[in-house]
Amino acid sequence: MKPKVTIGVCVRNSEDLIKEAIESIIDQDYPHEIMEVIFVDDGSEDKTLSIIESYVQKMDMPTKVFHQEWKGLGPARNVIVNNAGGKYIVWVDGDMVISKDFVTNLVKFMDRNPEVGIAKGKQALEPGGNLLATLEAYSRAAGRIVDYQSEKARAKALGTGGSIYRVEAIEQVGGFNQNLRGYGEDLDIELQIRAAGWSLHTVDTKFSDYEKYKLTWKTLWKKYWLRGYHAHYFLHKHIGLIKLYKMLPPAAFLAGLLDAHMLFRLTNHKAVFLLPFQDLIKMSAWYIGFIESHLNSYQPKS
Repeated sequence: MKPKVTIGVCVRNSEDLIKEAIESIIDQDYPHEIMEVIFVDDGSEDKTLSIIESYVQKMDMPTKVFHQEWKGLGPARNVIVNNAGGKYIVWVDGDMVISKDFVTNLVKFMDRNPEVGIAKGKQALEPGGNLLATLEAYSRAAGRIVDYQSEKARAKALGTGGSIYRVEAIEQVGGFNQNLRGYGEDLDIELQIRAAGWSLHTVDTKFSDYEKYKLTWKTLWKKYWLRGYHAHYFLHKHIGLIKLYKMLPPAAFLAGLLDAHMLFRLTNHKAVFLLPFQDLIKMSAWYIGFIESHLNSYQPKS
């Protein structure tokens, strides 16, 4: 049977986490006979590819595995788009776990709302592997409690992981940007899909991300440094989209205070009042990455 939905997994160096992601895909209650899974291993240097291949024979749905030298997220996602047989693509990250009814809920929503180009599940407001991971999970969940139909949300990425994309919408805008190899390919295509007349929404179905596991300050710093570094290249295309003064560490501290107040009402977890300090450190990493990328791009070539 022709698949209705494609599960797209772009992954690199995720040997410690990919098993749980795959098992959560296998456990989906959506009819497996109209699902397919496409993996793109984007230059892993660990055992990620061999773990994926060991699971293929256990999966009762059509599965394709692509392996390539590192090309980045934009090109990797296009491999899936170009090989997908489904009407929809549900993106699952290598460090993500989706609820059993995740695909079912997303597909039902898209079927009922043909004007929607992208919809995203909601990050579970659940404790992570340690306090730092819990605060990160809460912080990222709070960042997406916004009306994505509003102009205010224009610069807020839904993100690909945990989202369902209508293939028609992707094809209408020509796919993902091949030149955005790091972070930013998601917001870039969201802006194009929104401009093409499609709407963006969230759906009340849950997933857990990397915060489900223990998190170290070193890992968190690296993640946000990379986001800042790649933001420099993204903003060459979308000049003025992100107000840089809002990304300054003091502004992040104030935003963290507002998020903490909201999250305390939702979770009754007093630790959320540490969020302003965590946000201060994360945005310091972001800004350092952004500045380093900017300086590197203007270094004279020998």
